Amino acid sequence: MKFKQIAFTVVISALTTIGVVWGYGKYMKSQSTFGGQQAGIMPSNYGKYTGFNDGAGTPPGAVDFTAPAAAATPAVVHIKTKTNAKQVNNNLPKSQQQQNPFGDMFGDDDMFQQFFGRRNNTIPEQRASGSGVLISEDGFIVTNNHVVANADEITVTLSNKKTYKAKVIGTDPAYDLAVIKVESTGLPYLIYGNSDELRIGQWVLAIGYPLNLETTVTAGIVSAKSRSLGLNKDKAGNVGVESFIQTDAAVNMGNSGGALVNTDGKIVGINSAIASPTGYYSGYSYAIPVNIVKKVVDDIIKFGTVQRAYLGIQYAPASDMSDEEKKKANIPLDAFGIYTQDAPKDGGAFAAGVRKGDIITKVGDVPVTSGAEMQEQVSRYKPGDKVNLSFLRNGKENTVIVGLKNKAGNFDVVKGEVAADKLGADFVTLDPKKAKEYGVPGGVIVKKIKEGAIDKQTRMKDSFVILKVNDKIVKTTEELKTAIADNKAITISGFYPGYDGMYEYPLSLEDE
Repeated sequence: MKFKQIAFTVVISALTTIGVVWGYGKYMKSQSTFGGQQAGIMPSNYGKYTGFNDGAGTPPGAVDFTAPAAAATPAVVHIKTKTNAKQVNNNLPKSQQQQNPFGDMFGDDDMFQQFFGRRNNTIPEQRASGSGVLISEDGFIVTNNHVVANADEITVTLSNKKTYKAKVIGTDPAYDLAVIKVESTGLPYLIYGNSDELRIGQWVLAIGYPLNLETTVTAGIVSAKSRSLGLNKDKAGNVGVESFIQTDAAVNMGNSGGALVNTDGKIVGINSAIASPTGYYSGYSYAIPVNIVKKVVDDIIKFGTVQRAYLGIQYAPASDMSDEEKKKANIPLDAFGIYTQDAPKDGGAFAAGVRKGDIITKVGDVPVTSGAEMQEQVSRYKPGDKVNLSFLRNGKENTVIVGLKNKAGNFDVVKGEVAADKLGADFVTLDPKKAKEYGVPGGVIVKKIKEGAIDKQTRMKDSFVILKVNDKIVKTTEELKTAIADNKAITISGFYPGYDGMYEYPLSLEDE
């Protein structure tokens, strides 16, 4: 009897062990970094000719860049873009159009245009080039947002001269990053390094296609970290996330989107900008840390948009401010570090106990001394995550747990951009009383035009009232979104209060 019980126990234990191992394997697979970069698997470009077999890294001895260059160059691609010529619509109420200097002579602007022709409102075709980095064997590529923004056609050429058409998977101007894809398999790709481990003075390589040249490799050292230049903006014009790696590796126009690589041949950053009075390399270049890149890439692939989390504070870099600047901002003269100017009551920081005057010292377990360092750490989380936040108050350090929120002030995952969002404007439903006053059944007011299709392709002004989309009547913001749906080309019809006539604005939402 005891033998049967022992045997039964052994069988149950064995089955449980197998189940746990299988379940853990499935879980780890689901949690793996996007791009198939699983531990222990080396892409072909890290093969025997580079000296990186089995992840051995750079052989000891004098610094030699041949191995990392050989590993990385096959995975850095040349990106060429074409933006088609576009007709800019100049439909405006006459009082808002630029006055014709010969109007008084001819008496009728339309008559003048009949004689001399209409002004050329066409934006000519544009071509540009940059670089990108393959991050998976099935063709996913990371590059800068400014490399592919507004492109109608994207061509990717590998170092072996193979050329592919690429499509945009997603972009984020706030990080100046984009993910594009080519349809292929078995491609070389770069293994992610760890930008947190970079040290000042460490050798790095910048690889890309500057000035329309072939693959170019330059070397330099990390000269600074957590640099903020104020270059990145989100779609509403707000300052984006910046915590650049500064190097003295030569980078020029066309290097944007290329790889910053360590001596182990692993990518540690995406080259994005240069500091130059001439537009050409003058000594310093800047790259987005790969630890930020990984998070952005994963979000774009999984959610269609970046899941950006917010602490919910307004802060000032007190240590970098003069006494006059502190007085103007109502900051104590003896304040230092990341000084909390405000903690709005609807933010996660306020709920956790952070208040005006607190000095932020750590995000998680990582010390932070500047806004760029704090942004870099927070950018690794998504809405709904919780993070330890340390701060000084009256000389005493406190640590609280902050529930991070999205920009809308809740913990929800942010959905990918829909077609209506590409218009780039705030919309409100026309008040029924106003609709009756205007003699229309309803409509949607363009309250504020921001960056997007409307601003780029038309001369529309704020306060325009939309009545139709593609001849379909719209009376509410929901009906506007429904009418636009997934259409790539639409025509918006409506009027300006106080002006006669209807105005039409044709728009293209193709990869806007």
